[in-house]
Formats: sequence, C-alpha cells, structure tokens
Amino acid sequence: MSVPVATTGTVAAPPGAGVPPGADTPALDLITGRARTGAYGPDPASLRIALAFTTAQAVRHTGRARGYRNEVLSLRLAAAVGSCAVEPGELPADTLTDCVGATVDELLDHPRTAVRVAALDAYLGHCRPHGRAEGARPVSLPAGSSLAKSRARAAAVVGLLPLAGVRRVLVVGVVNSLLEELRSRGTGYVPCDLKGGATEWDEPVRTDALAHLDDCDAVLASGMTLGNGSLDPLLAHARATGKPLVLFAQTGSAVLPRLLGDGVSAVSAEPYPFFWLDGGPTVLHLYGGRAGRGGARR
Repeated sequence: MSVPVATTGTVAAPPGAGVPPGADTPALDLITGRARTGAYGPDPASLRIALAFTTAQAVRHTGRARGYRNEVLSLRLAAAVGSCAVEPGELPADTLTDCVGATVDELLDHPRTAVRVAALDAYLGHCRPHGRAEGARPVSLPAGSSLAKSRARAAAVVGLLPLAGVRRVLVVGVVNSLLEELRSRGTGYVPCDLKGGATEWDEPVRTDALAHLDDCDAVLASGMTLGNGSLDPLLAHARATGKPLVLFAQTGSAVLPRLLGDGVSAVSAEPYPFFWLDGGPTVLHLYGGRAGRGGARR
C-alpha cells in the first residue's frame, strides 16, 4: 500500500510550539517543534534510541485475487516502539546503524523523513502512551486469520466516519478490507494510491488524491501520508471545509492524535506490533469520531 505524494508549493515556517492551527507549517514540523519546547514531556535530547529494526511483510489473503507488500521502520524507546512505513527496499542498509545510540533530538533532524517520523512516534509513545488518559478508547481485535483481523479493523476504522451524512469517501491508501466495509454499508468511495492499479472489484485506483477532494464528503487516509508528505494538503482541505478526516495509523500512531481538532476528526491508532503480525487478540486505540468525545491532549 502506498499513497500519493502531493506538494503545496508553500515555504514551511520554522517548527515551533506557538504555531496556531491552520498555519502553513507542515504537521510533522509542527509537532516536532512542540516536542522540542517541552509540550509533551522530557527534552528529546535527553533520550536515546537503543533499538532499530525493520519489518517486511507480503500477504495475499485467502479468497483475494491480489496481494501486497509492506515494510516498516521501527525505533524503540524504553517500552515504546515508533514506526513509519516505507516502500519495500527504500531504506539504505546503514539506516538502522544510523539510528541506534542516537538521541531522539538528533533523529528528528535526520535527512530521511521515515526516521524523523519513527523517532517522533517513539518519543510520543513513550511520553504520551495510548490510553484513556489521552482520550483513547481501546478496541480489541479478536484472534483469527489475517483476513478476519483485517475485516475487524476495517469495521472499527470505518465506524469513526459519520456515514449518515457522507455520500462518498476519498480513501487515500487502498486497503481492500476498508473498501469492502464501505461497500457493505452502501457508502461510495474513490480509491487513491500512488501505485494505481485496480481494487479487488476491478475499480480503477486513482493516483492523484487532491484531484478528487471536491468530489467527496469525507477523507479516510493512511498514516503513511505523514511519512510521504501528502498529509498536509488533506489537512488544509479539512480545515477549510470542515469535512471529516479520519486517519488509520500504524505509521505515526502516537503522532497523529495530536492533530485532533486541527483538521483531523478521528484516528485509529495501532502501534507495533500490528494486527498482521499476531494471530491472537490485538488492540486499536480509537480517538474522536462519532462515538467519541474529546481527543488526545495536543
């Protein structure tokens, strides 16, 4: 799964805690600036990453005509693991050795966005772990096959959308179980993914998400948008129009809840280990949405 990279043509302001919602500062820089000024906990320069690893996956669910591959960079900070999905084979071999022993603050300046995202995710997962104190609602995915768990996750994620008022959803980052769940509820959608191709139902997958924003009433986007730079125009559109923007996040699961109320209406946060790694019960942390109140403390 990959998602379209979009550019805004604007010059980003310096990261900082005082940048108000709606400013042009990219979301990753905005939250990084807040972390560096103590908004979430200890100085990132005082914490070091001890472990870095990648997880590669290939899957083709039973009964599905198409499969896909995933690769994820993860950094461990104490009990927390921060993650960012990348295109398979994208990371140089020395990326892991670059990360171990480095401070979080040093990695927040790393030239690779995936490292910056994973480091910030690990930091926030350590300082602000998912839980009711942060406004999260835990939802257990029952034990089962990878397809059964994928469908259970899809039901929880789609349930964050206010479907009663939504005619068509822009889905950025195609996951067939999410499309299947929307279909079962009679909701239209426009599937978008950088790789293009077709869905399980032979629908064309669009490669330019921004071109279809005005045709949809809500946006359902992967956390991968944070890692490839395509989240910011989606945020800008949601802020300007008030349309629901729901994020399903393995990438940046502890980062994206900081954007609730600032263009993001709900987040399904799924820290490592992800549902596809474990056949037993696993947990999603749901923020906001039609069934929730409030959200994570930003």
